[in-house]
Amino acid sequence: QAQLVESGGGWVQSGGSLKLSCTASARTSAWAMGWFRQAPGKEREFVAGLSMSGRNTDYLDSVKGRFTISRDNAKNTLYLLMNSLKPEDTAVYYCAARTYGSSWNVGISRTEYNFWGQGTQVTVSS
Repeated sequence: QAQLVESGGGWVQSGGSLKLSCTASARTSAWAMGWFRQAPGKEREFVAGLSMSGRNTDYLDSVKGRFTISRDNAKNTLYLLMNSLKPEDTAVYYCAARTYGSSWNVGISRTEYNFWGQGTQVTVSS
């Protein structure tokens, strides 16, 4: 069973940057992985995803050009580099893994992922 642990969240002013990390208990090279976020009173939404092969990515429209998802398989770690942060990016950010399926598909739905981390809070002040 996969275990995922996020870190790197915190408080930052608008326009600032943060880099989230998600360390896995097993080989991330065998999984598709993604980042989701949930703001108070809102549904959990897809932010960024990486296919199992690592060749395909996808992003929420509002973060394109600002956020970058990447993976270091040697460290079994997934990253989310967040630049030009805005107050509307404030949320709890969750790492997710999908341990089945095609190597090229980037999952954008919560239901496609079968393992989740506990979340890390990101707060962006104006």
